[in-house]
Amino acid sequence: MTSPNARPSEVPTWPELMGLVMNVLEPGETLHRKEIFERAARLAHLSEKALQERLNSGELNYEHRMSWVLTHLARANLVDKPSRGHYRLNAAGRQFHSEHPDGMTYSSANTYFKSYWKKEAHSTATPALVTDVAEIDPLEKIDQGFEQLTTKTGEELLQRLRGSHPDFFEEAVVQVLLKMGYGGIEERGRRIGGTGDGGVDRVIDQDPLGLNQIYIQAKRYAETNSVGREALQAFVGALHVKGAPRGIFITTSTFTALAKEYASLVQPRPILIDGARLVALMIKYRVGVQVKQTYEVLAVDEDFFE
Repeated sequence: MTSPNARPSEVPTWPELMGLVMNVLEPGETLHRKEIFERAARLAHLSEKALQERLNSGELNYEHRMSWVLTHLARANLVDKPSRGHYRLNAAGRQFHSEHPDGMTYSSANTYFKSYWKKEAHSTATPALVTDVAEIDPLEKIDQGFEQLTTKTGEELLQRLRGSHPDFFEEAVVQVLLKMGYGGIEERGRRIGGTGDGGVDRVIDQDPLGLNQIYIQAKRYAETNSVGREALQAFVGALHVKGAPRGIFITTSTFTALAKEYASLVQPRPILIDGARLVALMIKYRVGVQVKQTYEVLAVDEDFFE
């Protein structure tokens, strides 16, 4: 079954898409895989969001799952492949389609296709790898596992930040902005906070020459201590006093609904970065994290065989 931690998808699973793919092939045409994907997507009435949904690899998810359908149909000899990338439903496929016009459930797909995967599995393969047919293919499982590990790393980062010294937290925030390209030629973020700081902790250059500056407020709060409207009002007031055109308010917790509403209406409009977004930026720009393991997923180079 799909992992409960997997991100929600508007694209049907490959067993559900099977009926649509076979509907496209039913007239007996020999079609290229891309044409099959386009026609099946139209039949499925996929939403714009579903059509744009991508895996971490960048591949469109609906195409990936339809490709998985074609893989299973070919494995079970239900389609012929007269040329590279082209498919045609054969007599066995038409019979199969008549029995499963609306696609399949995962359970029925597992029962039917499991034996075809077993036949070609290497004798040295781990039995658990060939016992069942996956509802989603291995690449999607890798994506899900990657997302789960990233979520876990983000949670650990947030805990460490909440337990850090305020000065360390401010410096971590500056490091994120520097990695994002701010800080000017000298790549620096000056500390101006302290007694009477007026709600501003740091200032960082927005451009290489330091002509524009961004003022920063960093609040290292516990998860249950949300930033309210009053704190934002003080920050915006400090921006006015300093004549600052822009500011960023960063916290390890969250912002209340009133705080978000206030930030959307006031000028200069402060950028709000809560704990979840902060650690996402830290992971993206490799601040406070390091690469533990790298995997390369290989596929046949179609251009090589042109």
